[in-house]
Amino acid sequence: MELTEARWRTAARSSNNGGNCVEVADNLPGRVLVRDSKDRDGGTLSFAPAAWRAFVDLARRRDRRA
Repeated sequence: MELTEARWRTAARSSNNGGNCVEVADNLPGRVLVRDSKDRDGGTLSFAPAAWRAFVDLARRRDRRA
């Protein structure tokens, strides 16, 4: 998988205090990439855009209940 075109950003729900953070690249056609911001060379997960949206929607619903 070629990642040179990926534009990474810190996920909106990541903490700002140096804790558990993920980065997301959603600018590539047909996939959304996710990686650990503290271990950028440790591996990347790839999701279909619809699967990523479903995950984010579920996380938002669960967060509202907490």
